[in-house]
Amino acid sequence: MNFILIAVIVLGAIGLIAALVLYVCSKKFAVYEDPRIAQVSELLPGANCGGCGFPGCGGMADALVKGADAGSLDGLNCPVGGADVMGRVADLLGMAIANGEPKVAVVRCNGSCEHRPKIAEYAGLRTCAAMHACGAGETACGFGCLGCGDCVKACQFGAININEETGLPEVDNEKCTACGACVKACPRNIIELRKKGPKNRRVFVSCVNKDKGAVTMKACKVGCIGCGKCAKECPFGAIAVEGNCAYIDFEKCRLCKKCVAVCPTKAIHAVNFPTPKPKPEPTENPERPVNNERKEEQA
Repeated sequence: MNFILIAVIVLGAIGLIAALVLYVCSKKFAVYEDPRIAQVSELLPGANCGGCGFPGCGGMADALVKGADAGSLDGLNCPVGGADVMGRVADLLGMAIANGEPKVAVVRCNGSCEHRPKIAEYAGLRTCAAMHACGAGETACGFGCLGCGDCVKACQFGAININEETGLPEVDNEKCTACGACVKACPRNIIELRKKGPKNRRVFVSCVNKDKGAVTMKACKVGCIGCGKCAKECPFGAIAVEGNCAYIDFEKCRLCKKCVAVCPTKAIHAVNFPTPKPKPEPTENPERPVNNERKEEQA
């Protein structure tokens, strides 16, 4: 009986000592977490898409709280939640935040099946990353869309799909949150986040081909040939030609569409603009022959 009592006392003492050691360690090595981080996390959409540049909504919440402590939330934005969510976060943290213009993913490739014919048959793993690693793909253009749908798989919001007729991805403006997942998934960097623009109107060069004009035209009939006509026509200096390909700066562009009219390959796209009304054909004046006859009678 004494042995049992001694064992219980020893075990109890060991447990008490272990509890005291754990308590001291928890106090000494405790990591303080600001309670505002959990509150901000509840306001964020919870998509964990990484579009904000942080590892999930938890990382974004931590960055927002640190930004508030530093006195500025500039550069911090949740693309999924948008202005509404960021406004509620700013109110919670007692900060003011600038309203950034909404963006949308844009596919900068115009090389549909019609304009960019296949010259080879790819029989490997059907992903854009794998096909790109093997070379130019199934067409002669080493810069255009591969059409395997890596961007579609990366999008968590069902905002992008492959058009079966053209073989190119299409973005749904209403569903796109500008999280940037499709941008990261594209191995050829043909998807870009651009401003939605007033009334969802945008002007952009739908090509990223860096080859010289003659080479580009052999591979794709509607590729940018780097002629520079658009840059010369733009009155706002919004267009630059680098590496044989034009690029329109959406910060400078005023949507005048002058570049669209002069592009010889129709590589510049104007989206969501109203269709111009056809000019009425001039009609002959029926009064002229009558007036001529009267003048002859008077003579």
